[in-house]
Amino acid sequence: MEQYLTDDQDPKTAEKILGKLRDMLTSGEVVVYLAIQKKPAVTLIPDCIAITNKRIIFCIPENLGLTTNFITFPWEDIKEVSFKEEFFGSKFITVPQRGENVAIDYIPKVQARKLYQFSNEQLEKNKSISTTQESDDRRTHLGNSNASEDYTSYVEIEEEEKPFMQAQAPVSMEEPEDEVTLKLKKLKTLFEKQLITSEEYERKKADILSQL
Repeated sequence: MEQYLTDDQDPKTAEKILGKLRDMLTSGEVVVYLAIQKKPAVTLIPDCIAITNKRIIFCIPENLGLTTNFITFPWEDIKEVSFKEEFFGSKFITVPQRGENVAIDYIPKVQARKLYQFSNEQLEKNKSISTTQESDDRRTHLGNSNASEDYTSYVEIEEEEKPFMQAQAPVSMEEPEDEVTLKLKKLKTLFEKQLITSEEYERKKADILSQL
Protein backbone atom coordinates (compact mmCIF):
# COMPACT_ATOMS: atom_id res chain seq x y z
CA MET A 1 0.00 0.00 0.00
CA GLU A 2 3.02 2.29 0.42
CA GLN A 3 2.99 3.17 -3.27
CA TYR A 4 -0.29 5.05 -2.73
CA LEU A 5 0.99 7.11 0.23
CA THR A 6 3.71 9.07 -1.58
CA ASP A 7 1.93 12.44 -1.27
CA ASP A 8 0.76 12.47 2.37
CA GLN A 9 -2.44 10.49 1.77
CA ASP A 10 -4.14 9.42 4.99
CA PRO A 11 -3.09 5.77 5.56
CA LYS A 12 -6.32 4.65 7.27
CA THR A 13 -8.55 6.12 4.57
CA ALA A 14 -6.32 4.73 1.82
CA GLU A 15 -6.42 1.23 3.31
CA LYS A 16 -10.21 1.34 3.62
CA ILE A 17 -10.82 2.62 0.08
CA LEU A 18 -8.27 0.32 -1.56
CA GLY A 19 -9.90 -2.63 0.18
CA LYS A 20 -13.23 -1.76 -1.44
CA LEU A 21 -11.68 -1.01 -4.82
CA ARG A 22 -10.00 -4.43 -4.99
CA ASP A 23 -13.47 -6.02 -5.14
CA MET A 24 -14.45 -3.71 -8.03
CA LEU A 25 -11.43 -4.05 -10.34
CA THR A 26 -11.90 -5.99 -13.56
CA SER A 27 -9.40 -8.37 -15.15
CA GLY A 28 -6.14 -6.53 -15.91
CA GLU A 29 -7.25 -3.36 -14.10
CA VAL A 30 -4.88 -1.74 -11.57
CA VAL A 31 -5.06 1.39 -9.40
CA VAL A 32 -2.53 3.92 -10.71
CA TYR A 33 -3.06 6.75 -8.19
CA LEU A 34 -5.23 7.61 -5.19
CA ALA A 35 -6.04 11.14 -3.97
CA ILE A 36 -7.73 11.82 -0.64
CA GLN A 37 -9.60 14.98 0.31
CA LYS A 38 -8.18 17.09 3.16
CA LYS A 39 -10.33 19.95 4.45
CA PRO A 40 -8.94 22.85 6.53
CA ALA A 41 -10.60 21.43 9.64
CA VAL A 42 -10.47 17.78 10.69
CA THR A 43 -11.63 15.58 7.81
CA LEU A 44 -13.35 12.59 9.41
CA ILE A 45 -14.93 11.16 6.26
CA PRO A 46 -13.00 12.40 3.20
CA ASP A 47 -13.94 11.99 -0.45
CA CYS A 48 -11.42 10.11 -2.61
CA ILE A 49 -10.53 9.90 -6.30
CA ALA A 50 -8.91 6.78 -7.75
CA ILE A 51 -7.22 6.55 -11.14
CA THR A 52 -6.98 3.12 -12.78
CA ASN A 53 -5.72 2.12 -16.21
CA LYS A 54 -9.34 1.68 -17.32
CA ARG A 55 -11.40 4.38 -15.54
CA ILE A 56 -11.65 7.16 -12.95
CA ILE A 57 -13.56 6.40 -9.74
CA PHE A 58 -15.02 8.98 -7.34
CA CYS A 59 -15.58 7.55 -3.85
CA ILE A 60 -18.17 9.65 -1.97
CA PRO A 61 -18.95 8.56 1.64
CA GLU A 62 -22.60 8.64 2.65
CA ASN A 63 -24.64 7.88 5.79
CA LEU A 64 -21.86 9.07 8.10
CA GLY A 65 -19.32 6.90 6.33
CA LEU A 66 -21.33 3.68 6.64
CA THR A 67 -21.80 3.49 2.87
CA THR A 68 -19.89 4.77 -0.17
CA ASN A 69 -21.25 6.07 -3.45
CA PHE A 70 -18.92 5.10 -6.30
CA ILE A 71 -19.17 7.28 -9.43
CA THR A 72 -17.15 5.77 -12.27
CA PHE A 73 -16.30 6.87 -15.82
CA PRO A 74 -14.40 4.74 -18.37
CA TRP A 75 -11.68 6.82 -20.06
CA GLU A 76 -13.50 6.72 -23.40
CA ASP A 77 -16.41 8.53 -21.71
CA ILE A 78 -14.20 11.40 -20.42
CA LYS A 79 -13.92 14.59 -22.47
CA GLU A 80 -11.30 16.28 -20.29
CA VAL A 81 -10.09 16.85 -16.73
CA SER A 82 -8.89 20.02 -15.01
CA PHE A 83 -8.07 21.40 -11.58
CA LYS A 84 -8.09 24.80 -9.91
CA GLU A 85 -5.74 25.62 -7.07
CA GLU A 86 -7.46 27.47 -4.25
CA PHE A 87 -6.34 28.82 -0.88
CA PHE A 88 -6.99 25.48 0.79
CA GLY A 89 -6.17 22.69 -1.64
CA SER A 90 -7.53 22.35 -5.15
CA LYS A 91 -10.78 21.57 -6.89
CA PHE A 92 -10.47 18.64 -9.32
CA ILE A 93 -13.02 18.63 -12.14
CA THR A 94 -13.95 15.84 -14.55
CA VAL A 95 -15.94 16.67 -17.70
CA PRO A 96 -17.69 13.60 -19.17
CA GLN A 97 -18.79 13.25 -22.80
CA ARG A 98 -22.39 13.28 -21.57
CA GLY A 99 -24.00 14.40 -18.32
CA GLU A 100 -22.92 16.75 -15.57
CA ASN A 101 -19.38 17.52 -14.44
CA VAL A 102 -18.06 15.92 -11.26
CA ALA A 103 -15.93 18.07 -8.94
CA ILE A 104 -14.25 17.39 -5.58
CA ASP A 105 -12.97 20.26 -3.38
CA TYR A 106 -10.03 20.33 -0.96
CA ILE A 107 -7.81 17.89 -2.81
CA PRO A 108 -4.20 18.62 -1.67
CA LYS A 109 -2.43 20.60 -4.39
CA VAL A 110 0.30 18.04 -5.03
CA GLN A 111 -2.27 15.26 -5.29
CA ALA A 112 -4.42 17.35 -7.66
CA ARG A 113 -1.43 17.84 -9.97
CA LYS A 114 -0.73 14.10 -9.95
CA LEU A 115 -4.42 13.37 -10.68
CA TYR A 116 -4.25 15.73 -13.65
CA GLN A 117 -1.01 14.15 -14.89
CA PHE A 118 -2.11 10.52 -14.60
CA SER A 119 -5.60 11.23 -15.97
CA ASN A 120 -4.22 12.88 -19.10
CA GLU A 121 -1.77 10.02 -19.60
CA GLN A 122 -4.66 7.55 -19.56
CA LEU A 123 -6.73 9.77 -21.89
CA GLU A 124 -3.82 9.95 -24.35
CA LYS A 125 -3.39 6.17 -24.26
CA ASN A 126 -7.11 5.66 -24.88
CA LYS A 127 -7.02 8.16 -27.76
CA SER A 128 -4.04 6.36 -29.30
CA ILE A 129 -5.80 2.99 -29.07
CA SER A 130 -8.96 4.45 -30.65
CA THR A 131 -6.93 5.94 -33.52
CA THR A 132 -5.26 2.59 -34.18
CA GLN A 133 -8.61 0.79 -34.20
CA GLU A 134 -10.08 3.34 -36.62
CA SER A 135 -7.10 2.84 -38.95
CA ASP A 136 -7.60 -0.93 -38.84
CA ASP A 137 -11.32 -0.50 -39.59
CA ARG A 138 -10.51 1.71 -42.61
CA ARG A 139 -8.03 -0.85 -43.94
CA THR A 140 -10.61 -3.63 -43.51
CA HIS A 141 -13.27 -1.58 -45.29
CA LEU A 142 -10.87 -0.81 -48.14
CA GLY A 143 -10.02 -4.50 -48.52
CA ASN A 144 -13.71 -5.44 -48.70
CA SER A 145 -14.32 -2.75 -51.33
CA ASN A 146 -11.48 -4.10 -53.52
CA ALA A 147 -12.83 -7.64 -53.23
CA SER A 148 -16.25 -6.46 -54.36
CA GLU A 149 -14.75 -4.76 -57.43
CA ASP A 150 -13.32 -8.10 -58.63
CA TYR A 151 -16.87 -9.17 -59.57
CA THR A 152 -17.57 -5.98 -61.57
CA SER A 153 -14.40 -5.27 -63.53
CA TYR A 154 -15.88 -2.79 -66.00
CA VAL A 155 -18.92 -0.64 -66.76
CA GLU A 156 -20.33 -0.29 -70.25
CA ILE A 157 -21.04 3.23 -71.47
CA GLU A 158 -23.53 3.61 -74.35
CA GLU A 159 -21.94 6.72 -75.84
CA GLU A 160 -18.41 5.31 -76.06
CA GLU A 161 -19.30 1.59 -75.97
CA LYS A 162 -16.08 0.63 -74.19
CA PRO A 163 -15.23 -0.58 -70.67
CA PHE A 164 -13.43 1.55 -68.13
CA MET A 165 -12.15 1.09 -64.62
CA GLN A 166 -13.84 3.26 -62.03
CA ALA A 167 -11.31 5.57 -60.36
CA GLN A 168 -11.10 5.25 -56.65
CA ALA A 169 -10.26 8.18 -54.43
CA PRO A 170 -7.05 7.71 -52.47
CA VAL A 171 -7.52 6.89 -48.84
CA SER A 172 -5.32 8.71 -46.36
CA MET A 173 -4.65 7.11 -43.04
CA GLU A 174 -3.12 8.82 -40.08
CA GLU A 175 -0.45 6.92 -38.24
CA PRO A 176 -0.85 7.03 -34.46
CA GLU A 177 1.78 9.09 -32.68
CA ASP A 178 4.47 7.10 -30.94
CA GLU A 179 4.76 7.00 -27.15
CA VAL A 180 7.82 9.30 -27.00
CA THR A 181 6.00 12.04 -28.98
CA LEU A 182 2.96 11.78 -26.70
CA LYS A 183 5.17 12.08 -23.61
CA LEU A 184 6.92 15.17 -25.02
CA LYS A 185 3.57 16.84 -25.83
CA LYS A 186 2.30 16.05 -22.34
CA LEU A 187 5.47 17.42 -20.76
CA LYS A 188 5.23 20.62 -22.82
CA THR A 189 1.59 21.09 -21.74
CA LEU A 190 2.57 20.79 -18.07
CA PHE A 191 5.34 23.35 -18.58
CA GLU A 192 3.08 25.82 -20.42
CA LYS A 193 0.54 25.61 -17.61
CA GLN A 194 3.38 26.33 -15.15
CA LEU A 195 2.85 23.03 -13.34
CA ILE A 196 6.56 22.26 -13.56
CA THR A 197 9.66 24.46 -13.59
CA SER A 198 11.88 24.99 -16.62
CA GLU A 199 14.60 22.89 -14.95
CA GLU A 200 12.17 20.02 -14.44
CA TYR A 201 10.99 20.41 -18.01
CA GLU A 202 14.49 20.20 -19.47
CA ARG A 203 15.47 17.29 -17.24
CA LYS A 204 12.33 15.28 -18.07
CA LYS A 205 12.70 16.14 -21.75
CA ALA A 206 16.25 14.79 -21.75
CA ASP A 207 15.10 11.61 -20.00
CA ILE A 208 12.37 11.03 -22.61
CA LEU A 209 14.70 11.71 -25.56
CA SER A 210 17.23 9.26 -24.15
CA GLN A 211 14.68 6.49 -24.78
CA LEU A 212 15.03 6.93 -28.56
